[in-house]
Order: sequence, then C-alpha cells, then structure tokens
Amino acid sequence: MLFLIPLCAQPPEPQQPPPGGGRPGGRMMPPPKNLKVLKVQPQEIMGIMRSYAIGLGVRCEFCHIQGDFASDDNPKKTTARMMITMAQEINGKFPDGKEHVTCYTCHRGESQPKTAPPPAAGGQ
Repeated sequence: MLFLIPLCAQPPEPQQPPPGGGRPGGRMMPPPKNLKVLKVQPQEIMGIMRSYAIGLGVRCEFCHIQGDFASDDNPKKTTARMMITMAQEINGKFPDGKEHVTCYTCHRGESQPKTAPPPAAGGQ
C-alpha cells in the first residue's frame, strides 16, 4: 500500500504537448529545418511524421539520419519527398479538397508499396 500513495499523488501526464512546440516534461523541441515539401506549422510535423511511419511500417531512421533529421544524406528522404509530392498532386485534383491518397493507400504498412493483391487463398 505504501507504493500506491506516491503513484496516486503524481499529476497525470498531459494528453497534448504544451503550446509552442514543447514536449511534455518541459523539454523544448527545436523547430524543424530543411522542410522542402511540407508547408505546415511546426507543431504539425510530429503527427505527420507518425502517419508516414505507420503508413510505411518503419521508424524515423528509415528516411532520416539519427540525430540530424535535417540532413539529406539518406537517399530515402529524397524518395519520400517525391512520394509526398505525388500524393499532394493527386489529392489536389479532387474538387472536394479532402485527402483521398496517403502513404498507407499503397504501402499498407510496409516499406515497399503493394503493386498487386496477394494471391487468392486456396488457388483456382
């Protein structure tokens, strides 16, 4: 029972990061650098990057250099920019202004896009 008191006395973790792009716990996140394709607010970057990671089933280091996210040394980052531009162009052609195409549309959680459906179960 002694262990429950300190756990209950701690304030809950904030559900949203503090305003101004900071992180929970008071650590400030530096503003993003070298954004060539994404034209968004700095506080939106992490959510967008998470959606890319989920869509491709990868971690940040798949496209980025660990510790230097602004670096263009990883050629996969150039490919990612081309794919982001492609999705933006496709989505821009829809008159409703909604997002119809994402990384997940083709990648389905894998680093290589799916270009054909899986073979039919049982074979014909």
